Amino acid sequence: MNKRISALLFFYTFIILFIPFNTVVLAQEIKQPKVNAQGAVLMDRKTGRILWEKNSDKPLAMASTTKIMTAVIALENSNLSDIVKVSKNAASAPPVKMYLKKDEEISMENLLYALMMQSSNDAAVAIAEYVGGSVDAFCDTMTQKAKQIGCKDTVFKTPNGLDSEDHHSTAADMALIARYALDNKDFFRIINTRQISFKSNMKSYDIVNKNRLLSEYKGAQGIKTGFTGKAGHCFVGFAKREGLELISVVLASGWGSSGKNQKWTDTKAILDYGFNNYKYKTIFEKNTLAGKINVLNSRTTEMRLLIEDSLQLPLRDDESGNIKIYYDILNEKSAPIKKGEVLGKAVAKIGDNEKYEVPIIAESSADIHNFSSSVKKIINKWLSIAC
Repeated sequence: MNKRISALLFFYTFIILFIPFNTVVLAQEIKQPKVNAQGAVLMDRKTGRILWEKNSDKPLAMASTTKIMTAVIALENSNLSDIVKVSKNAASAPPVKMYLKKDEEISMENLLYALMMQSSNDAAVAIAEYVGGSVDAFCDTMTQKAKQIGCKDTVFKTPNGLDSEDHHSTAADMALIARYALDNKDFFRIINTRQISFKSNMKSYDIVNKNRLLSEYKGAQGIKTGFTGKAGHCFVGFAKREGLELISVVLASGWGSSGKNQKWTDTKAILDYGFNNYKYKTIFEKNTLAGKINVLNSRTTEMRLLIEDSLQLPLRDDESGNIKIYYDILNEKSAPIKKGEVLGKAVAKIGDNEKYEVPIIAESSADIHNFSSSVKKIINKWLSIAC
């Protein structure tokens, strides 16, 4: 009996001492965030990889997070210095608003500050009418832009996000829109402005950013709040820590005062999950040798192939061992071949569904060389000497 106990003690001591600590606690560390939102997603900004989701493809009202696209369309189709004359229709938009007046003149830039920092509905209508000619035409442009970005189920019927039939998006689509918008330097500057004062031809304004995440979460850099009776409390966020860039979306986190706080709780839980569990890992290095190809009809009989760009993916520790890498390249190709010509792809697969590709290119050029090309070269050389 004593021998048995001694053996068991030795066995468990061996497990504790020699099995890596990370292996024992890994399952405990990777805890899924508890989120109340009806639709939510966490996306890596650099690659677009979805790191976590909850009903991310479910169509939902998205309230004033709509204004992210409103700002995008305005920035791409007008100048910040443009002066917008406010219509009666824009001035009559319901709160939240700047209380613009009919015939008031104000710059596009200042309207965008009010739109993104204060969520002003009258600013959204004034922008839509100026850029699109009408609210309906502007909303059509918003919807088309969403499709171009890659959104699968997004329709805009208002430029401010007020409840309207068929005005909807998904958490995944809103993350795509945010990812696109963040590439615009003016957009990024506006959403990160904490407070600003400016004037129109009629009055002065003091605008304060309503985004609590900017002051409550380390690394927060945006983006937009939202609430309507149909949509509930929504938020699209962005934060960056140690190079990792994460976009969060929560739609319908709740209603009332509890829902107002819950959208921040949901957002922080999602972002915490991302920052605590993911790190960028290099999968492919730029200009790494990927193989060689036989060249036909050329003095160059063989050519090196290189990986065109580096690829870094955000990965959990438990995902690193599940990546499958392979090169899809041609065995041979006839000249001519141009330097940098794409001749294949490097592929990284995570599990069964996720796939990331990087082009494989020719390291150098290869001119065609056969009887016909040789005759042409001789003739051209002879002509150049004769001249």
